[in-house]
Amino acid sequence: MRRVPGLALLLCGLAAAAPAGGQSQRPPLIEGFGIPHTPPGARERPDPSLRYRVLFNVTVAAAAPDGVNPALNRVARLLNLLAEEGIRPEPGDIVVIVHGEATTAIMTDRSYAARTRAAANPNLALIERLRAAGVTIAVCSQALHTHSVAVADVSALVRVDVSALVTLSNLQLRGYALIPD
Repeated sequence: MRRVPGLALLLCGLAAAAPAGGQSQRPPLIEGFGIPHTPPGARERPDPSLRYRVLFNVTVAAAAPDGVNPALNRVARLLNLLAEEGIRPEPGDIVVIVHGEATTAIMTDRSYAARTRAAANPNLALIERLRAAGVTIAVCSQALHTHSVAVADVSALVRVDVSALVTLSNLQLRGYALIPD
């Protein structure tokens, strides 16, 4: 192996210049959720010249009723990764459509507790933070019907859409990037 003079010093200098653990000095946009772990030198970073219009398809439920939905946590991670680069999407540029087995994640505390026997809905704190960051959270009314969830049992933080199929189609045709479960 050929040695390059000063390369080790250069690499050590780069490691020393990076924040501890490769983390950004900027605070996360969604505190307590979606914590990114960005190693020094990671490539294909968020691009400030792009407009991030992203649609998350959320169909998988959390492993346990008292756990946060992993797809909702990924939404927070994207926002925190973007925030590390100083990017904050416009309100409505990040959309989440919930359906399938994930449908109950959007229920009020009272309804969720009655359905799952969990003390409360662990997703609502995250949904509230996502909404405060401009994320649109929607649920499919067809899934509500299929899973016997009344519209009155849907959190006020969540919009009821006619169908996930329509939301997914419309937003992709409008240029949103799809992130599947």
